[in-house]
Amino acid sequence: MTARRYYTLAPLRQAVRRIAFANRLPADVRGRLLLSVSELAASEFRAGRPVVLTATHEHRPGNEPSLLTVTFQAPQGRACPSTDDLPLPAPAISGNSATWHIPVPEADPRPGHGHPRHVRSAASPPSAPTESRDSDEELRAALDLADTLASEYRLLKHELAETNAGVVALYVQLEQRDEQVRKAHGQVLRELEDALRPPPPRVEGLELAVHYAPADPAAPTGGDLYDWFTLPDGTLHITIVDAVGHGVRSTRTALNVTHAVRTLALEGHPLQSILARTHDILMPLDPRLMATVLLARIDPVTGELQLANGSHPPALLLRTDGTTQYLEVKGRGVGFPLPGSERVLSAQLDPGDLLLLYTDGLTESRRDICEGEIRLIRAAQAHAHRVLADIPTAIAADMHTIVHHADDTLALALRITLSSE
Repeated sequence: MTARRYYTLAPLRQAVRRIAFANRLPADVRGRLLLSVSELAASEFRAGRPVVLTATHEHRPGNEPSLLTVTFQAPQGRACPSTDDLPLPAPAISGNSATWHIPVPEADPRPGHGHPRHVRSAASPPSAPTESRDSDEELRAALDLADTLASEYRLLKHELAETNAGVVALYVQLEQRDEQVRKAHGQVLRELEDALRPPPPRVEGLELAVHYAPADPAAPTGGDLYDWFTLPDGTLHITIVDAVGHGVRSTRTALNVTHAVRTLALEGHPLQSILARTHDILMPLDPRLMATVLLARIDPVTGELQLANGSHPPALLLRTDGTTQYLEVKGRGVGFPLPGSERVLSAQLDPGDLLLLYTDGLTESRRDICEGEIRLIRAAQAHAHRVLADIPTAIAADMHTIVHHADDTLALALRITLSSE
């Protein structure tokens, strides 16, 4: 063990170098230890206080490398500050001392190897040229390390740039793939919508138009559905269904209802009985089914209108003179207790009259049915002069300026174009 007291920086630095050389420390470790000890001692020397440096070499058992323990002590100074910011942090701090434990490299048995380029005895003080060479070697080791880090940084930066380029290319490919999927998805949905929503039939003496908007634009197969077809006697039959729920399940419910109604209508069942019979047919197949239904039949020759209703919003009739009337019919829907229409309402449509059939998504967007019905009358009056094909969409746009309750929306418009014969 060697322990010496130092009063100035130069002898202390020489002692650190002698210890480092005697223990074959690499130049970069030697330089870090030298700078760390010098930084701790500087404040003590400025205050005129001495410092003590102790070095011990410990041989450890087995294949473990020998250990150099260097202790710096300021006997008359204050407690050592944290060494975390030093070039070589000291893992052990106690009071006014700091201790480094440094593994000693094994000596190379080959001649001329395993020692620094100029080996010096731990007792011999270095000359000025030797100290200069030592400083150059330590600086060179630091520069070599900096060059290595710079080279690794450049390589990492290049690899990162290549990775980023690959990631960008992958994002572009994914975006292109997503666009293809979106287009294919949109095409499938349009084809599905076309299959579910039949185009207006050609009926001489009648104009027909429809507007449909789902609550969720990404799933345009909601529970609002319509069906229209011509009966053998030339009468136009219209079915409006609003199945409880949203999405595919409600679409299936609405389809089941429209198919059952169409079958019963084509078989010639009276209009008033169709809703109750539809309930009887479908409930054993789907006990949870619930749907409101409005049935309308229009004779394009005479203008006679018949309506049956099962819990559905009433049809709105707008006369050519601007007067309006909600065609109320009491009844309960499919899946409701006591299903069926209590009666069949009859009305006369004259040329130019506008009949509007719809689902509650049109009038209940603000959760106030009465307000919705008043606003629907105003919207119908405001757009009655338009071409019929534009009227349902224009009315829906007016009704949905503010939406507090999003729901599937269906609006179907009908107008008599020929005089009765």
